Amino acid sequence: MIQSLQAFFSTLTQSSANAEASPPSLQLATAALLVEMMHADSESTPAEMAHLRTVLATEFQLDTDEVDRLLEAATAESREAPGFHPFTSRLNQKLDAAQKLRVVEYLWTIALADGHVCAHESHLMRKLGDLLYISRGDFVAAKARAQAALGHSR
Repeated sequence: MIQSLQAFFSTLTQSSANAEASPPSLQLATAALLVEMMHADSESTPAEMAHLRTVLATEFQLDTDEVDRLLEAATAESREAPGFHPFTSRLNQKLDAAQKLRVVEYLWTIALADGHVCAHESHLMRKLGDLLYISRGDFVAAKARAQAALGHSR
């Protein structure tokens, strides 16, 4: 009995050590947050998916197959992750303030792609903005730029 418990705890600590040893790539972390935003209102529209695919292809210079693989991995990672910390901490480690702000703009464009921002999307945006250490002024400006890019009025 004790050996089986020790084996169980050993596998738990090994899997958490492996997760810490290999943080998600910048592409995967960004894509996972975008996927989370797309699913925040529990209704993924074709407009959101199309915009998400465009953002990933443009930002990371990926072809269609690479976008498909990245989306598949990001969806799996976001489903398995205990929260947003693995993704936001990776972005905080590797991106400067301007690059993180660009990620926030992308998040806003996904939230706005279907024409409105629901309460869940708004809450997630504020949470991610805080986790990425984006100031309120920059956060609001990023939303305005995303609205302008999508042709939405304020």
